[in-house]
Amino acid sequence: MSVAVGKPAPDFTLPTDGGGSVSLKGLRGKKVVVYFYPKDDTPGCTKEACGFRDLLPDFSSLDAEIIGVSKDSVTKHDKFKAKYELPFTLASDEDGKIVEAYGSWVEKSMYGKKYMGIDRSTFLIDEKGVLRAEWRKVKVPGHVEEVLARAKEL
Repeated sequence: MSVAVGKPAPDFTLPTDGGGSVSLKGLRGKKVVVYFYPKDDTPGCTKEACGFRDLLPDFSSLDAEIIGVSKDSVTKHDKFKAKYELPFTLASDEDGKIVEAYGSWVEKSMYGKKYMGIDRSTFLIDEKGVLRAEWRKVKVPGHVEEVLARAKEL
């Protein structure tokens, strides 16, 4: 399955922090920002999560839900969420099926070594479940503001 702007976003149901679960279908009627990030409590991922945290009131005023997704366990998500007081859902995709469905499981390279990992990417989904914008290979500075600006246009 691949994702394309203007097409329905791949549905998912994932376990979340706090022992819950979240499904894209269950959020119909709201805008949804799904962002994939490599790992809890690492510098870039923490900056990105805190950016969404700090602008959550602005997203909430647009009736937009934020969902952070990584392959970390629910237990790790609980610790990360508590440490940085993150007021939005963190979903665990330990088997990587959703990361792959969104095309965010990619070959990466560090110090000449190739490996598979999560491409920092964000998807903006409208109230009907249609993908309206995507960002790949995200650079954290200014990113959350850019997503918010695009969400305001929907």
